[in-house]
Amino acid sequence: MTTTQLVSEIQKKKSFLCIGLDVDLNKIPQHLLKEEDPIFAFNKAVIDATHHLCVAYKPNTAFYEAYGLKGWKSLERTIQYLNKNYPEIFTIADAKRGDIGNTSRMYAKAFFEDLGFDSVTVAPYMGKDSVEPFLTFENKHTIMLALTSNEGAFDFQTKTLEGKELYKQVLETSKTWINSENLMYVVGATKAEYFVDIRNIVPDSFLLVPGVGAQGGNLQDVCKYGLNKNVGLLINSSRGIIYASNQEDFDQAAAIKAKELQQEMENILSLQSY
Repeated sequence: MTTTQLVSEIQKKKSFLCIGLDVDLNKIPQHLLKEEDPIFAFNKAVIDATHHLCVAYKPNTAFYEAYGLKGWKSLERTIQYLNKNYPEIFTIADAKRGDIGNTSRMYAKAFFEDLGFDSVTVAPYMGKDSVEPFLTFENKHTIMLALTSNEGAFDFQTKTLEGKELYKQVLETSKTWINSENLMYVVGATKAEYFVDIRNIVPDSFLLVPGVGAQGGNLQDVCKYGLNKNVGLLINSSRGIIYASNQEDFDQAAAIKAKELQQEMENILSLQSY
């Protein structure tokens, strides 16, 4: 999917919502455990109930890898279902990969070619030759960790090195890499005050923003400082939507929560004249 297509979908749906499909068998409705593939059954129901309210889905691969081969098969079925039935949806493999060049090439091939995701999250710690292999794929996007929403982010990411915070150096350096126009960045919603400086460095890039909802991030603050001329934000909510209910109405409960966020986004966009 191209960035232009993503922007078009945001404008059409008046939404920049991304729903995280982080499936824990201990949290899904018990009646689904009778299904042959309960993870896929859960995802399919949530997708069918919410696809008109969001522009992206983000399965965190750890929640599938934890169940071994069966879990990976559930992930494969989920992305195949999305690509076949809702091809307008932007898909994100939240895998946080990053390794030496030939290994990164194989990671990129796995997620972009074999599974067919539109994007994958990567860690930049090993530098450009661990990220550039992902950037070579046409109409695919690499979403690089920049400033995350977890408590431990302050251990390294905000430390000053040679007069500048590390996350700013990561952003600036990444812009020099080959095909850097295919980069997006992860920036946690719990650090909304940092968005001004981030936008000064990457004014035109899309930012994937976790942390709204269960982690305490504020959508209004993120949008105040993070919106750009093409909206430029994908706001992720996982637990707050997919686990809104653990009863048989779980899919409709998820749709209600997604609708609440979508309407808030629509109101924000209307004030910005998008």
